[in-house]
Amino acid sequence: MTAQRGLGVRRLAVLVVVSFISLQLYFLARIALMAIVDPQSTTFQRSEAWRLALDPRPHGWREQWTDYAAISAHLKRAVIAAEDSGFTEHSGVEWDALEKAWEKNERADQAAEQSAQRARDARPGAKSAAPARAPKVVGGSTITQQLAKNLFLGSERSLGRKGQEFAVTFMLETLLSKQRILEIYLNSVEWGEGVFGAEAAAHHYFRSSAAQLGPQAAARLAVMLPAPKRFEKRPDSAYVTGRAGTVMARMGGVDAP
Repeated sequence: MTAQRGLGVRRLAVLVVVSFISLQLYFLARIALMAIVDPQSTTFQRSEAWRLALDPRPHGWREQWTDYAAISAHLKRAVIAAEDSGFTEHSGVEWDALEKAWEKNERADQAAEQSAQRARDARPGAKSAAPARAPKVVGGSTITQQLAKNLFLGSERSLGRKGQEFAVTFMLETLLSKQRILEIYLNSVEWGEGVFGAEAAAHHYFRSSAAQLGPQAAARLAVMLPAPKRFEKRPDSAYVTGRAGTVMARMGGVDAP
């Protein structure tokens, strides 16, 4: 009985290893194909399409592939300046930025726990409240990492998913040029509710093509990327306008691939 149980455990372990390797080979093959074939959609786009299909409210869907040469150089520089200033130099992951983001998350967790403890101390006889949730802190992800997540992975946060993100990131950097990575990113990234890609964003916000975007319009679009659904509601807000000015100041020192 013990021997059979041990054999079953070994078979399960082999199955897990084979499944993991098969998944990596699948990702590798898909990325290799992207060197010559434009991806039709991403995992994130498909999940958004499904979500909007279930929403009874009317929604539009704007998406159109545009070749790299037909996208404004201003937008390329603006996105790099706003999202990943070291894009052309790093190998997919900015370890220093990742470490700083990790430390910031740790401080946010500690602050949330201290706040919850103070609330418990102030009301010692009160019913225990649910644990306080730390504020969401975003940071450390490069353009390549964002693309890896959007192409193949879900939005859940776990060490396993982050590890897979790193693996896909290195595959992208190994098999594709920086120019191709940026091209796919600019054509698949979300710029609002049902708005995907530079061409759709240019038409949606400025009634122009992606090729015609000037420095100011490009900077405004780049500022929206961290939270496009939120900024879409107020694209002319003081924050977007002020942050766009900062991005414009940085664009002169950015070289697009």
